[in-house]
Amino acid sequence: MPTSPRAKALLAQLAPTGYARIETLARKLEVTEETIRRTARRLEAAGLVTKTHGAVHLREAGAEPNFAQRMQQHPEAKRRIARAVAGLIPDGASLFLDVGSTTAYVAQALQARRDLMVVTNSLAAASALTGRGGNRVFMAGGELRTHDGGAFGAEALHFVRQFRVGHAILSAAAIDAKAGFLLQDLREAEFSRAIIACVETATIVADASKFGLKAPIQIADPSAFTRLVTDTAPPAAIAERLAAAGVAVQLA
Repeated sequence: MPTSPRAKALLAQLAPTGYARIETLARKLEVTEETIRRTARRLEAAGLVTKTHGAVHLREAGAEPNFAQRMQQHPEAKRRIARAVAGLIPDGASLFLDVGSTTAYVAQALQARRDLMVVTNSLAAASALTGRGGNRVFMAGGELRTHDGGAFGAEALHFVRQFRVGHAILSAAAIDAKAGFLLQDLREAEFSRAIIACVETATIVADASKFGLKAPIQIADPSAFTRLVTDTAPPAAIAERLAAAGVAVQLA
């Protein structure tokens, strides 16, 4: 356990939600951002936090595994969800795919479709659909993250806001009865919000392991989404929240 007052104070700030931006921690603890980074690095070495770009997560709060690990979690459920989503997308449709592992399975299932226009910031999704069936694939620019092959940043946001597409297939790290659909990463949430503003139909894809989990960042109000495609009926409290927001639940 940390012994320095600053490390203890930083952990205390993280305790309510499991997450905080570095600039917010610096302001609340009245120190520089570099001091927060140094403290976070020491806590990360001790296995207590995970430092991401611009933020710090409590390790016990569940910083997500890397993309390869997530692809191996619940693969059969994700394949069923992917097949169900592919059944909703006709040949010639336009759509956006995000960087989620379930979305990567959707991209593989969509290989059966033709003449799609695909906008994505996911290297995995782009690779699955480029050069197949007359598809046109538009990949967002910017630096690719090493842990998931996702493009983020101002360039990617500017790029994606140029499009108007029919469908968005988005992922969630957690589904909560109060807040709805949640993510661990602020940049992912900002990107998803930009996409929602550019589409006709927004679909969340998530397997049942996401029900009841916690994550710090709400993607958007649940009413922004048309449907959730999942493999198991959600718990009653979550089902009631989604129904109240007008979100249809489709079981794969």
